[in-house]
Amino acid sequence: MTDAIDLDPFARFRKVTRARIGLRRAGDALPTRAVLDFQLAHARARDAVHGHVDFAGLAARLQPLPVLRLASRARDRSTYLARPDLGRRVAEADLAALPPPSGCDVAFVIADGLSAAAIERQAEPVLRAALRRLGDLVIGPVILGEQARVAFGDEAGAAVGARVVVVLIGERPGLSVPDSLGVYITYDPRVGRRDSERNCISNCHADGLSAEAAADKIAWLVRAALERGLTGVELKDETTTAPVLAAPASE
Repeated sequence: MTDAIDLDPFARFRKVTRARIGLRRAGDALPTRAVLDFQLAHARARDAVHGHVDFAGLAARLQPLPVLRLASRARDRSTYLARPDLGRRVAEADLAALPPPSGCDVAFVIADGLSAAAIERQAEPVLRAALRRLGDLVIGPVILGEQARVAFGDEAGAAVGARVVVVLIGERPGLSVPDSLGVYITYDPRVGRRDSERNCISNCHADGLSAEAAADKIAWLVRAALERGLTGVELKDETTTAPVLAAPASE
């Protein structure tokens, strides 16, 4: 009996990757199954980009953690997609309504970004796992950012007086993963920070980096940032497989 690997030399590779490889052909086109799989993946990616996060439900699930809901200057999703600059700034009315900054070591921002599915599925587990590892630090309110991009966290973090801001954001979906979460860590957040002044942890999802593994990296980078007074290209991730644990945070 001929081995299936001999009939399909790409079968062994598909077992270890979600990439579309060796799809073969049916006449001058792709096989029907490959076409339908592609269309489904494309639809899921579009839904992730155009979807809306249930921030009210997320805020309720995060209780009793203190939560602040802030919007960006992009008034709706279509504006957000067409004007990235507006998604990087906090709405002026929301800023004006904030109390004076009380100061904290770390503030977490959960921003919808380009994947509502990522926030709905990954943000809360990653946040709670990170809080368990940073319980000995002063943690600010969790900021929920609507129509927000990464740099939104700079202004939001500065507004609450955070020394470090950690932005959990929906990553741009691909055709294999529509719900990937990204994490951006910035020391001394303020408007005008460059991307080179941040550290990024990407691919947090069920088939990528787990919530616990992501939290280990977040905890290490946050502590290193506070100790060294910097983030970005000068701060290299030196985490190991050993967990980074501290006194549990109040949840």
